[in-house]
Amino acid sequence: MNPKPKKQKYPIELLVNNQRYDREVEATELLLDVLRHKIGLTGAKPGCLNGDCGACTVMVDKRPIKSCLMLAIEAKEKVITTIEGLHHKPIQEAFVTHFAFQCGYCTPGFIMNCQALLEDDPNPSDDKIKSWLSSNICRCTGYAEIEKAIKSVIHPD
Repeated sequence: MNPKPKKQKYPIELLVNNQRYDREVEATELLLDVLRHKIGLTGAKPGCLNGDCGACTVMVDKRPIKSCLMLAIEAKEKVITTIEGLHHKPIQEAFVTHFAFQCGYCTPGFIMNCQALLEDDPNPSDDKIKSWLSSNICRCTGYAEIEKAIKSVIHPD
């Protein structure tokens, strides 16, 4: 019986939360897995692993990306921001203030998606907010609180 062949590893440098990480990855390794298991950033959550739920959302070059759909080698020379890289952003406080979470599993993905929206458009329309929120799924709570959180950042009282 032939032994299983070793998978080839490739050295890459990732820029995550303004810090450089040199890692070896397999060609088929997902960004989500590298972030969680090789860098130790566990904020992006594995959910559906097919891009539907958004629990694994991170920002890559300021765009929301589902890290379960991106290979780690595709992230080379890109700027990656995870929930751990957001430091006291208004959207984080707004999620707490407006109770925009329940169990919390999907919350990092929603916050990353909302932060990307606000960076893309500091004053998005209601339709644009709904459209962006449709890329993430929460099974515990309604989306009204999340919309309130975003709107409180756009139009602080």
